[in-house]
This record gives sequence, C-alpha cells and structure tokens, in this order.
Amino acid sequence: MKITVVIPTYNEAENIPILISEIFLLGIPGLNVIIVDDNSPDGSGKAADKLHEKLGAKLEVIHRKEKEGLGRAYIEGFNKALANGAEVIGMMDADLSHPSEKLLQMLAALEEADIVIGSRYTKGGSLDRDWPIWRKWLSGFGNLYARTILGLPIKDVTGGYRLWRRSALEAIPFGESRSNGYVFIVELAYLASLKGCKFKEVPIYFSERQSGISKMTLKIQVEAAFRVWQLRRVYRELRRSSSQ
Repeated sequence: MKITVVIPTYNEAENIPILISEIFLLGIPGLNVIIVDDNSPDGSGKAADKLHEKLGAKLEVIHRKEKEGLGRAYIEGFNKALANGAEVIGMMDADLSHPSEKLLQMLAALEEADIVIGSRYTKGGSLDRDWPIWRKWLSGFGNLYARTILGLPIKDVTGGYRLWRRSALEAIPFGESRSNGYVFIVELAYLASLKGCKFKEVPIYFSERQSGISKMTLKIQVEAAFRVWQLRRVYRELRRSSSQ
C-alpha cells in the first residue's frame, strides 16, 4: 500500500530534517513524503532538496514561486499524491507539533474509517502543557465554534493531522476550495461529513513548536470565524442532499 504524507512548508528549515528523520525511522512500508514549499526565504526548499538527494523517490519536493497559502499548497500536494497512485494520503504540519509516532496508530485506525484524525480533543488528547489558560481556551472555543455551526461529528475540527483513504479524498471537490488559510482544514472535514465519510479520532499530545514562528495570527482566526458561516452557505445544496 502506497502512503503519501503531504507537508506544506514556509520557513521551517530547522524543523524539516528532524521531522523527515522521525517519519522514516518508523519503518512504515510504502511510505512517501511530498514537501510543498512556498519559496521560503529561510531556505526550507533547499533543506528539503538535500533530503531528497539522500532519500530519493521516497521524498518529493514541490517548489512554488510564492506564498499562496496553506489551502493551495495542500491542493497541489494532494493532486500530486493521487497522480502518483497513493492509496492513503496524509496531512501533517512541519513544525513538529504533530507526533510522528502516532502515524502507526492512525494507519491501524484507518482500517475502520475513511478519515483518521490525530485529535487534541478526543479522550486522551491534549494541548501543550505549557500553554497559558487563555490560549487553550481560545483554541478550544474556536474548535467548538466551528464544530457546532457546521454540525460536524468529530471532536477536533480544526486539527490538521489527518490520514485519508484515497476514495474519501476523491469523493470531495477539494480542488474547488475557496479557503486559503487554516479554515481549509475545516472545509475538508465539512465536505467529507456531507459526503457521509466515516471518521475516527486518535488522541495526540499537541506540542508547541520548538523553533520558527507560528503562522497563526489574530487576523487568520477572525477570518476563519467568518468563513465557517460562508461554508454553510456555499455548500447549502450539498447539505440538503446529504440529509435526504
């Protein structure tokens, strides 16, 4: 079975070598990685190229000319993974906040689901223990807000650590997404839910990045809050057909 994990990068030069080493040390048969770099000024693309020289076809690097956002990066990575014949497609952050070792448990869970989520909010999952209370509250509220408005059957709506069966990803029009920020993660889950896909959540400990600067800003959070309502309107007809 061919498994391809898509990892978008922007200014993650310090984290990429560590993450790729952790992933391949798991020894998962058929595992491949696609790094999609948005012309990072810190040399993330070059760091990825050096790893490609060592790992060969197991690691592919897509270089984009400019920073076009998380959603567009994932779309390009998904299309490449599907074209390469991937049967399982993964999503993962490059900042080491997603525990690589959980890929094994998530793959096992995929035998009973269409999509598996590395979940911070299911039983056993948690956020970085050193986060201040206000930050944990804000993260939890944002997740509850999106989950409630969209009526999603999962605990972690905004988490970007996921494994998809090929059939599930092909069932949704991800390439037509109008979201180009972190709300893209929410949109994918919403579309999959409307298509009747089966979810399963595996608890993870979500840790703070050790190096680099977080891409999450107040502007992105405010945009996501408005975009959640837009998703309900945009996919109104699909929601109606799924409830019939």
